[in-house]
Amino acid sequence: MQDFRTLKLLDRFEKVFSSFGVDYKIMRRILQVKLMMDGRRVPTIFSQNVKKEDKEKNNQYIKSLWIYVLFSLFMLPFVLMGENYLFQMSLFFGIFTFFVMTSMIADFSSVLLDIRDRNILFPKPVDRKTISTAKMVHVIIYLSFLTIALVSIPLIVGLVKNGFLFFLVSVVNIILIDLLIVGLTALIYLFILRFFDGEKLKDIINYVQIGLSLMIMIGYQLLVRSFQFMDLTVSLEPQWWQVFIFPMWYGASMEMLMNGAFQLFYLVFLALGILIPLLSIWIYMKCNHAFEQNLQKLTYHGKAKENKQSKLRSLFLRVICHSNEERAFFRFASSMMKNERDFKLKVYPSLGFSIVIPFIIIMNGFDTNLDHLSTSKSYLTIYFSLIIIPTIMILLKFSGKYKGAWIYRVAPIQQLKPIFSGTIKAFIFKLYLPVYLVLSAVFIVLFGVGVLPDLIVVFLNACTYAVICFMILKKSIPFSESFDQYNQNSNGAIVFGLMLFVGLFAGLHFVSTLFSYGIYLYMVIIIICLATIWKLAFNITWEKIIG
Repeated sequence: MQDFRTLKLLDRFEKVFSSFGVDYKIMRRILQVKLMMDGRRVPTIFSQNVKKEDKEKNNQYIKSLWIYVLFSLFMLPFVLMGENYLFQMSLFFGIFTFFVMTSMIADFSSVLLDIRDRNILFPKPVDRKTISTAKMVHVIIYLSFLTIALVSIPLIVGLVKNGFLFFLVSVVNIILIDLLIVGLTALIYLFILRFFDGEKLKDIINYVQIGLSLMIMIGYQLLVRSFQFMDLTVSLEPQWWQVFIFPMWYGASMEMLMNGAFQLFYLVFLALGILIPLLSIWIYMKCNHAFEQNLQKLTYHGKAKENKQSKLRSLFLRVICHSNEERAFFRFASSMMKNERDFKLKVYPSLGFSIVIPFIIIMNGFDTNLDHLSTSKSYLTIYFSLIIIPTIMILLKFSGKYKGAWIYRVAPIQQLKPIFSGTIKAFIFKLYLPVYLVLSAVFIVLFGVGVLPDLIVVFLNACTYAVICFMILKKSIPFSESFDQYNQNSNGAIVFGLMLFVGLFAGLHFVSTLFSYGIYLYMVIIIICLATIWKLAFNITWEKIIG
């Protein structure tokens, strides 16, 4: 069995583990097996470019760290920009938190929620503390690799520019942030495991992962807006809600120790930055036994829910779908989008971002005064909600249950048109429309009822854009391919090209607002265009799909 350098380094701390009652030799063997198995697991950020034969040879997580080294270059300006350490290091730690937390969500949740230890090792004469310690060390090993890749270059540059104290305090802060992230992530899952079980639990965990992604993005915007830019200086106006932006805790400690700014506000941040991570880890260790017990709930699959179609829903389906086959695939695609966890984990964060991005752009454009917002044409920022459509259109052909695609061949399907049209309609009405209605409601509050015709035009443009994306992208039967085949890099140029259509739609929309009743003329034109391309887009044969 392969021996790892990480384990050889860990051997130097054997006495430390033994002093806490951990059987080090057994823990080391467990870690050795885990690290060997990790060589076959591909991290989310790198999975698209890995060939199947390479998975057996190398640890793909270690190979993917060069991407994080590249990301670390984006943090260099915050180390070099000056001596306002509260501002620049809060942003530095905020970006670092973003990368670590997203990696935790994508790659480490499967480790924290792994029930194989319980199933395989618990019946064996292995101490529970040894098993739980092995799991925690397993996470810490990879989190250490990720952290070193992200901060090595910025901290070395900071050491040269700002001295050893800067380097030392930054290292301590980064370790505390890592502890906080691990502890809070585990406690969130523990809380969910305590009150829910089976299929509902898995869904909630999925939504928590998606929610964390959105919270990180929104939190980063709040972090930036905590500071006011005046001329070339940056000032902070203390507010009570800043206590919840934890990157500022560590920026405050840098400001205190590097500039000697010992204020009460900073002392509170310093105390929180030290106590909360240690407290979260301590609580997790105390509750670890309950956590392991509740993990067993993940093996419960629950009962299948009966899908009762209401009369109103059936009527709606008859209006938008014109044949029994199209209605059947509308229901099938809706069910897949609702229940396919891998699909939701990849698509739902994008839908959330499509809600957040228009408001971020509006906020950046009206930083000081929102009085002129209602008289501006900033409602056109809602077009940014369309940029996620190409990516989702690509993802519609992937599924974690792709092996079931043989059903398409044996089903009595005369033509492929209802498959594609039903799936596209399911995407528009089940995924995009709810998001768009939320955006529209807020935009009506901000800009007034007068923007309603504009919002209708944007939705029609979104439907047209979805069909154009379908026509340009490579055709494939919905949900028939493995996510392992999803190559984000190869699709990047196509997606970027398709985004130019969004600019075209927005430009034509803007021009239409310059004329009296221009928006209504534009609405009629886009309805005619949508009806025309809808008739032409889905006339596809099996030969074209196979070809």
